[in-house]
Amino acid sequence: MKVAIPPVQSRGALTGCLPLLRARARLSPTAVDALLVAVLFVPAAVVIRDDLSDHPWFLALQAGLLVPLVWRRRAPLAVFGAVATTAFVQWLADVQLSADVALLIALYTVAAYCDRRRTLLAGAVLELGIVLNSLSWAPEDGVVGDIISLTAMAVAAAVIGTSARTRRAYLASVENRAVRLERERDQRARLAVADERARIAREMHDIVSHNLSVMVALADGAVFAQFRSPDTTTAAMRQISGTGRQALTDMRRFLGVLRADEPDALRHPMPGIAQLESLADQVRAAGLPTRLDQTGDPSPVSAAAQLTVYRLVQEALTNTLQHTPVGTRAEVRVRCSAEAVAVEVTDDGTCTDRTAPHPGDPGSGHGIPGMRERAAAYGATLEAGPLPHGGGWRVSARLGLGTTPGLGTTGGGTA
Repeated sequence: MKVAIPPVQSRGALTGCLPLLRARARLSPTAVDALLVAVLFVPAAVVIRDDLSDHPWFLALQAGLLVPLVWRRRAPLAVFGAVATTAFVQWLADVQLSADVALLIALYTVAAYCDRRRTLLAGAVLELGIVLNSLSWAPEDGVVGDIISLTAMAVAAAVIGTSARTRRAYLASVENRAVRLERERDQRARLAVADERARIAREMHDIVSHNLSVMVALADGAVFAQFRSPDTTTAAMRQISGTGRQALTDMRRFLGVLRADEPDALRHPMPGIAQLESLADQVRAAGLPTRLDQTGDPSPVSAAAQLTVYRLVQEALTNTLQHTPVGTRAEVRVRCSAEAVAVEVTDDGTCTDRTAPHPGDPGSGHGIPGMRERAAAYGATLEAGPLPHGGGWRVSARLGLGTTPGLGTTGGGTA
């Protein structure tokens, strides 16, 4: 096997031009390799042009060494085997060709596209060829030096190929990781959107359901009293107007969270424990006598927790207003401390299923599930059910102030 290998600088210049050629011409890898074969074939043919008249088969050996490189990326090990076989035939024919550089390129390709075991196998085959080449054609005093120099070139080709394979694997892992992170980001975005939709649905339910329930109760009372007590009717209509304005304010405040150009979001803070008395007055005017019992200092309670307390009380009173007969009385108890806020709403009305919509009410009975979600954001378990003795209903929860509201809850003092 003759291994007449050109200097490393020439090979480096040729391989260094490949990325530039590919970028400019936008050729496929196979086309680039075909161009490489053409670049190597022409100079090698010029070197042996004087011998072609007597030995035309030299050209066939050169083609056997270089042409397989066109498919080196598709079948690295097979191409190395074909090139090594041609080189062995060349060694048997006692012919030296500069096209033996194809052995280094083939070894580089095996190292770049195959595993370590196949790379070592190809390196061992090439090392055997180097030894045969040096023993046959190197000067007697230069055999060792020739073996060392050629072996160093083979090792360099294998190391460069291994480095290219490692870099390609690293880039592939980075790309896969980027794709995975992008997929996880999209999934988190979808979950955030779903949570935000659930939060918006809860707020809309609390705002619309409560205020409409109060307005319907007031309107029924106004119709009933329009002939017997005009003053009562006038007061009820004014209360309806005030409740409607309050609903509009709440809606604008809530929309201000979604729209930065909504001014009411800045003028009207979200309701909290301090607004529970106004809430009680509102349901009293709608015909539900309500007693508010509040103890403790609410100032350490965050705005998000206060909004949650307000919404829990609002929804519980709305359910009582919708599901109980006239004459029902309600009581709201709020206990504030530095560690937690305890909320309890009870009434003495007829024990009915408060989770179901009121007859004639288009609602879907989502109030209590929404209350459970609000309470769960603060590590609380909401209890809603009939009182143990006699009629009535009880809703209670204890919100831990050390719990951070989860994504999509009423945290941050927003709607």
